[in-house]
Amino acid sequence: MGRAERERYLAEPHVGALSVARPDGPPLTVPVWYRYEPGGEVVVQTGPESLKFRLLDAAREFSLLVQTETPPYRYVSVAGPIVAIEPETSREDLDAMARRYFDGAALAGYLASLEGSRVATLRMRPQRWNSTDYS
Repeated sequence: MGRAERERYLAEPHVGALSVARPDGPPLTVPVWYRYEPGGEVVVQTGPESLKFRLLDAAREFSLLVQTETPPYRYVSVAGPIVAIEPETSREDLDAMARRYFDGAALAGYLASLEGSRVATLRMRPQRWNSTDYS
């Protein structure tokens, strides 16, 4: 994929696989929701008490893989440094992320489940890209 194509693909609402270094073993790899706009930063949200957050805070970098799981297969992998950690995520930003993945009653239910929870936002600046498009 060329630059514009891979950035458009990454901007689509895929579930990503985030990988972050772990000092005592292999990397932690977990599914995540994310946001991305071409030319911008990869944005992920997570609870600040989670293992994922603690590892991200320590490593200060991560990689993200998104893929199409049916033919023709495509994927984009991106990695880079964390450039910002916001310990509190606004309701507006929580809503924007959730709207990428839910609508209707499912959206309302998910947002209700977050009431009273702390959610952190982490921003990664993409520096290394890999991609393939078998179409």
